[in-house]
Amino acid sequence: MSKKQVKFVSWNVNGIRAALNKGFLAFIERENPDIICLQETKAEQGQAVIDLPQYTEYWNSSKGRKGYSGTAIFTKIAPISITYDMGNKDHDNEGRVIALEFEDFYLVTVYTPNSQRELTRLEYRQQWDKDFLAYMKKLEEKKPVIFCGDLNVAHKEIDIARPKQNVGNAGFTPEERAGFDNIVNAGFIDTFRLHYPEVKDVYSWWSYMGSARQRNIGWRIDYFVASSSLKERIKDAFIRMEVLGSDHCPVGIIFEV
Repeated sequence: MSKKQVKFVSWNVNGIRAALNKGFLAFIERENPDIICLQETKAEQGQAVIDLPQYTEYWNSSKGRKGYSGTAIFTKIAPISITYDMGNKDHDNEGRVIALEFEDFYLVTVYTPNSQRELTRLEYRQQWDKDFLAYMKKLEEKKPVIFCGDLNVAHKEIDIARPKQNVGNAGFTPEERAGFDNIVNAGFIDTFRLHYPEVKDVYSWWSYMGSARQRNIGWRIDYFVASSSLKERIKDAFIRMEVLGSDHCPVGIIFEV
């Protein structure tokens, strides 16, 4: 049977309603992903009118604070099952995780909590990293896993424009970077670095301050991460730095099914 390649995209839209006014639908039409995973939707399903009839939509919204956090997946490929959240009461009220099960893999979107200024949420973030990795490993006992989204960490110095100035800042603390080390040590692959291990100046998030995007003073904090057993099926990875509409840009992979 001939192999087929599909395109998966992930994008922190920083508010789906705002993104709809900034070219979101035009991007989908142009990019034509088979599946797009969204983070920081800041909305519940039905609060935004999204005319994409070719996709089935799955939404997970914050239960406590309205207009906060939230994830969604739009897919052309029908999943076998859908799971919302991790089944962990400490983490399951902010709409941060959706897992779709397919025939021989899982696809998970995640919006990892930010450690916040002054690192007020760093301790919680470290617990999240531990528990989320445990959840990915539990899924992996059944099938290989691809997870994607805003992981809110630049893993290596190559992944941030100004590493020296940002050591200890949220998203570049030793603790958060160690959390990503744990992901790699558990047998998962950063798919972009799989294909482009030495490429510099490629980022997925820029501050709105100081013309950071125009100057490309950015951070690579959005990822597709995959079980190492899927390595041969990840044919390419990409970052669409030119796509506007959010303070993040879309990232993606070409995957063989």
